Amino acid sequence: MRMSVCRVYVLLTLGALGLLAAPSSASAQYKPVASGGGIAENFHIELAYGWWDATPELLVSSESLGILGSDVDLIGDLGIEKHRLGKIDLVLKPGKKHRLKYQHLPIKYDTDAFPVKRSFIFNGQRYDIGLPVTTAVDFSSDSFGYEYDFIHTSHGYIGASINMKLTTIDVDLQSPIGNEFFQQTAPIPAIGFAGRGYLTPNVSIDAEIAFFRIPNSIEKQIEGDGSYNDFDIHTTYNINKYVGTQLGWRKTTIFYETATDKGDLKFSGLYFGGVVRY
Repeated sequence: MRMSVCRVYVLLTLGALGLLAAPSSASAQYKPVASGGGIAENFHIELAYGWWDATPELLVSSESLGILGSDVDLIGDLGIEKHRLGKIDLVLKPGKKHRLKYQHLPIKYDTDAFPVKRSFIFNGQRYDIGLPVTTAVDFSSDSFGYEYDFIHTSHGYIGASINMKLTTIDVDLQSPIGNEFFQQTAPIPAIGFAGRGYLTPNVSIDAEIAFFRIPNSIEKQIEGDGSYNDFDIHTTYNINKYVGTQLGWRKTTIFYETATDKGDLKFSGLYFGGVVRY
């Protein structure tokens, strides 16, 4: 099911951006973009900051000492609350069709002495209803990628990318009966597609998808499973070639499973921000 959803996103993204990026015969009657194309393509460095109003869905499980762990809902069971997340995107453009990308996405939540709403077992320890638990979780990530734009016109571009995403999985529960935690940093390789189409010289629509899943052929060998999907679509209004504002929607899902631990993490919602270029 995860892979079929990825294929739908890829087809929709490439199809829509292809229509925007490629000139067509209809452009003879209607040309929303000037002959010079979009005003925001000639840059060497692009830096964007956004505020992501992401709705989280966080399920984790951890086994210890041969004691099976429960599926713990960090929101329903431990009181984690939604809050706005910041994100930083940096793009270096050494050539017309080449982009080097970096993204820092800090995802951290915490609660203080929240009474447990449902009994569960985490890391071999049983937590009963009413027990006050202070929770701190960190799912932050840093992503590094290279993109090659195999289609590039004055009306936009479509490209493919390879990425390496370093993701932190850190869950820490402190309570009167003891402290339990699970921590791991996982490098996630991903492939992706991205594109931009200009509606007018100042307004563009961007879409990007990146995905990865551990092949079934090696699941038994590594005793684990995992997948990563990220979809982002946004529009940018460029005040001039140096400064713009952005509004978009993003969805990120991370699934991992090992012999002792499991997690299903989802984040989705609107974001807004600004971008500067040089």
